[in-house]
Amino acid sequence: MTVTRSILLFVLAAVAEIGGAWLVWQGVREHRGLLWTGAGVVALGVYGFVATWQPDAHFGRILAAYGGVFVAGSLAWGMALDGFRPDRYDLIGAAICLVGVAVIMYAPRPA
Repeated sequence: MTVTRSILLFVLAAVAEIGGAWLVWQGVREHRGLLWTGAGVVALGVYGFVATWQPDAHFGRILAAYGGVFVAGSLAWGMALDGFRPDRYDLIGAAICLVGVAVIMYAPRPA
């Protein structure tokens, strides 16, 4: 259950951070206005709280592992919302990052 909870929290964190950054991008770069930008800032703040809900107590480990989730999530977000088409090297890189996440977060460690 702890691994499942952790994975769900990583997904929620990715939606909040990547979505927040995308909203800021839309508000500023695409000139959609302050409402979009403000919503992005709020979402980025939510991301900061979601990361604290991870069951592991080590900030460095959580943020390092989340980096891999962010890489894969960013590519997926770009595909879903911006029509981005990753090439095989993008996909290989994302897969390597997710393997890194699994090693960092879920490798057996002494208690």
